[in-house]
Amino acid sequence: MPCGDQEGSGVKALKFCFVTSFYPPYSAGGDAIAVQRLARELVRQGHSVTVIHDIDAFATMNRDPLPAEIGPPDNVRVFALHSKWGIASPLVVQQTGRPLLQRRRLSNLLNDGGFDVVNFHNASLIGGPGLFRFGGDALRIYTAHEHWLVCPTHILWKNKEEVCQTPHCLSCQLRYHRPPQLWRYTHLMRDSLSSIDAFVAMSEFSRDKHREFGFTREMHVIPPCGGTASRPALVASPHARPYFFFAGRLEAAKGLQTVLPMLRQFPHVDLLVAGEGSLKEQLQRDGGPQVVFLDQLPPGALDTYYSHAVATVVPSLAYETFGLTLAESFRCGTPVIARRIGPFPEIVSRAQGGILYQSDEELLSAMRRLSDDPAYRSMLGEQGRSAFVRLWEDSVSVGQYLEMVSRSMRAKPRRAQET
Repeated sequence: MPCGDQEGSGVKALKFCFVTSFYPPYSAGGDAIAVQRLARELVRQGHSVTVIHDIDAFATMNRDPLPAEIGPPDNVRVFALHSKWGIASPLVVQQTGRPLLQRRRLSNLLNDGGFDVVNFHNASLIGGPGLFRFGGDALRIYTAHEHWLVCPTHILWKNKEEVCQTPHCLSCQLRYHRPPQLWRYTHLMRDSLSSIDAFVAMSEFSRDKHREFGFTREMHVIPPCGGTASRPALVASPHARPYFFFAGRLEAAKGLQTVLPMLRQFPHVDLLVAGEGSLKEQLQRDGGPQVVFLDQLPPGALDTYYSHAVATVVPSLAYETFGLTLAESFRCGTPVIARRIGPFPEIVSRAQGGILYQSDEELLSAMRRLSDDPAYRSMLGEQGRSAFVRLWEDSVSVGQYLEMVSRSMRAKPRRAQET
């Protein structure tokens, strides 16, 4: 049943359930951070949020020990699934598209929870499309943090070499050393998506890319929560020399390897790198003394590095669905240098807070301009900061989300409970 009205607001407080493969601290990805921010802001506004995530899914993607569950209480109720079958559970989901080893528990949690809204986020390893039939009579939403609906490898990065223009999914999955998902050649995805009432894309680009790859349902464009509008506390710079900053996974698709050769043109400026990934050792060998690797930083520690950077460099080669790094940099008043690809032109043009580039020459020019012209850098940083407060601050994104929920609830037909 609904939770009732928020005190004094006249707005009905809703009972939400978020279902996602990854949730902090069992993930370092932007999708998990975005889900957590959305959950916390909804709770701050008087709603109830339950998060269901899968520890075994995290274990399949990480060699490091499982992190300790730490952090201040935030009144978000969290169920961390952990099967006696260990990583076999998410692997079965990957292969069958169904939550076979966690079916009963997920069915009980989702069908009997009395939720008003069930929002599936990154569902690829917690239940796949077979999970979408759970949720009783709740409004069911799917949020596309990645391009998983239309791409088995999630990121439209073909054969680990180039953006995908014409899919060859079977050979591409083999290049990724992943067993092919044969269920994608059945009607499972199509039939399961009929149980979803509303779809959310993070950007206009991502909505259009889904459509281009055959997804026909309407998608609401709602950006992820980028953080709170309060400025980070002023502290001393974490690095003695001027520096550019990169935050993200150390994988070929993120493009950091294309930036390292440019640094030789800026002997007085370093590059600080926050992240982990399979290319780390190679990047360390190629980077030289100007490149400082910070490993994986907790979200709260990133603000200091953003705030004192000459610029945040976002050189992704693959299609992102949004680009949380850009919004976080704008929040701290720091301009970005972003490749002209995917949703980055959409974000930078709205913010007027950075420089887009296509070629190495344009990248060098942008780095030189921001390195040598502090007044221009400051102007872009303030414009980005202003745009963040207007467009991507948590309460703004949640306002758009709740408006979408309200419209979708009015349009939703009642359904029989599915098990």
